[in-house]
Amino acid sequence: MIDPDGFRPNVGIVLMHPDGRLFWARRVRRDGWQFPQGGMNSDETPIEAMYRELREETGLLPEHVEVLGATPGWLRYRLPQRAIRRNDHLVCIGQKQVWFLLRLTGQETDLRLDLTDKPEFDHWRWVDFWYPLEHVVVFKRGVYARALRHLAPYAQRIAGPKAVPLPGPERSHGGWNRHRSRPRPARRGDGGSAPVN
Repeated sequence: MIDPDGFRPNVGIVLMHPDGRLFWARRVRRDGWQFPQGGMNSDETPIEAMYRELREETGLLPEHVEVLGATPGWLRYRLPQRAIRRNDHLVCIGQKQVWFLLRLTGQETDLRLDLTDKPEFDHWRWVDFWYPLEHVVVFKRGVYARALRHLAPYAQRIAGPKAVPLPGPERSHGGWNRHRSRPRPARRGDGGSAPVN
């Protein structure tokens, strides 16, 4: 499903540990890390698509999470030219997304990456809240920054200001200003990886 402007409706999932760290996953057979995300079907609402993608990509069910907040309207990003398939009938130039912040209420053992025939991820870990801004692929950094800036106050209410400092002027639109603050290194949780079996 692609809209008239060439954007595919999509949902993004920011899954948060109660301590403020975020679920960060590695794409299968690639060295890229990202949040779970996926396209919406034509008969789905954003929240229905979110729960489906959550199950497909992480193995979690609605009872394993609490929805803390969502971005209003659509956040868009464009694909790099090399990723645009021009031979398709409708050309997809990028994604338009609604992002959801979820708190993990289940156990880490509920996380399963191998429930589908074609898993999206093969490894995961917990990272500090602002870590993804410099570690996601470059063309997604702007949308990650907009999503995390909107969702940070919801996260802070659960994890506190030390775990999730609110964004200040040192963080640029597309990520971090390299001449000032930088994200802390990623931290693994207890059992902070779940490779595909």
